[in-house]
Amino acid sequence: MHFSAHQLPYQQTGVFSKIIIDYLEDAPNLQQFYSFRPTLEGIRQAIQLKKSQVIDRSLLVKILQGQYGGVVPSEKVNGNIEALLSENTFTICTAHQPNLFTGPLYFIYKILHAIKLADYLQQQFPEYHFVPVYYIGSEDADLAELNHFNVDGKKYEWQTTQTGAVGRMKVDDLLIRIIHELEGQLSVYPHGSEIMEIVRKVFRKGETIQQATFELVHHLFADFGLVVLIPDHPDLKRCMLPVFQDDLLNQKPSAIVSATSENLSQQYNAQANPRDINLFYLKDHIRERIIRNGNNFQVHNTEITFTLEEIQIELLEHPERFSPNVILRGLFQETILPNIIFIGGGGELAYWLQLKALFDHYQTPFPVLILRNSFLLIEDKLKRKIEKLALSLEDIFQHEEYLLNKLVLRASTLNLSLNGSLSKAEEVYEEIKRQAEAIDATLAPHVAAIKTRSLKLLKELEKKMLRAEKKKFESEERQITAIRSHLFPKNGLQERHDNITYWYAVYGKELIQELYTFSLTLEQQFTVMSYQSNGE
Repeated sequence: MHFSAHQLPYQQTGVFSKIIIDYLEDAPNLQQFYSFRPTLEGIRQAIQLKKSQVIDRSLLVKILQGQYGGVVPSEKVNGNIEALLSENTFTICTAHQPNLFTGPLYFIYKILHAIKLADYLQQQFPEYHFVPVYYIGSEDADLAELNHFNVDGKKYEWQTTQTGAVGRMKVDDLLIRIIHELEGQLSVYPHGSEIMEIVRKVFRKGETIQQATFELVHHLFADFGLVVLIPDHPDLKRCMLPVFQDDLLNQKPSAIVSATSENLSQQYNAQANPRDINLFYLKDHIRERIIRNGNNFQVHNTEITFTLEEIQIELLEHPERFSPNVILRGLFQETILPNIIFIGGGGELAYWLQLKALFDHYQTPFPVLILRNSFLLIEDKLKRKIEKLALSLEDIFQHEEYLLNKLVLRASTLNLSLNGSLSKAEEVYEEIKRQAEAIDATLAPHVAAIKTRSLKLLKELEKKMLRAEKKKFESEERQITAIRSHLFPKNGLQERHDNITYWYAVYGKELIQELYTFSLTLEQQFTVMSYQSNGE
């Protein structure tokens, strides 16, 4: 198996938001919303600042060792966990919810980015040790976002009736049925049985989704030394008690982030909206917002209430029942980890840019923000179709009409452009204008109006000529539509739609290594990976 890679600027893809493009380009108006640039110098500065923070490393290592107690040990993972006891060890973190079977492809890409960057920094700063970490956002309760995945054009959806945090939900008969159906689809491919054996092994009936995801990610990335952390642990949350108390009693985080969001919103759309209380109550099958009414606290959509004194006791005795929302999740992560870099998608980085003042208030170092790697995978069959149409890898990011117009204008034997004729027409009208002005200066606007109408009609004629010629290229139009729909499902990025299981079934675990090979570190560019069959 052999893939080749081609990089292009994120700006050229046309699918990234203005705030992210401005961040990549170091726009001055964004500099107040982060601490360090995503450069080696910025990372060096982040390391120095992180050294000043007190991290309970022994607690972190103890919890990680407990979480890894039930999986096949990996010497590299175990070594990285033990290394976290050292003050010279820092983490490179990415985070994501426990989407079924990892969900969209970018789940895989962001983890590989963390691994590749940790390896790169190990070379650049040999006096330190860097550990890649995947932080499972398993307390997310948005089941509709996490319960489905797409495999080679087929959508699978887990329609469980379970409620609460998705990570705490359990594998049931409905999910086992999906696994059987998926196996039927993938077993025809060379490595289908291999990936399905892993899936069946970790998604055992009665197992929690967070534990199954933990084990699946471990299977895929243990050889790279990736450390997976489930932060849903009472002792880890105990590290956040002062912040949680401040949020419940004083609503301080809301005030801080609201001020930053208002400032940021002068030029961009704020990604996250703080609430008065940014904690959920998490118990059994419940994960609901906490709402304050005077000195009482209500758990939304339940009969559960607390007095001021009772909720403080509940927090102290059961910190695991309090779940930070998007406003506090990052602060939680940076409180428990010796982390210097956070790798996230465009939406994630956009809301992190709302949080720096919150970190400053709680005297927690703000990490370097790095946009995760993006890939477009092109199989051999599709690659040959693109080449046959003489389209470039940059071209395929353009919409279908643009591609067809380009192809028609290049391939047609007729002259479909009136550019030369339009120039001549403009010259004729300029001469008419001069003649008219010589007779009566007031006639000039009349000539100009006639010229505008005539040129508009000529441009319409040019479009009609192109449309008429395009009818001769119906076959090419169908091919372009097929290519675009395959590479950009529902006009979105492939990485936000396709699931890794199909790609693993076709290419095997070696694909993970290929993706690692072509993963970038600090370059911040989009990568197109195309398969090269034997003989090419």
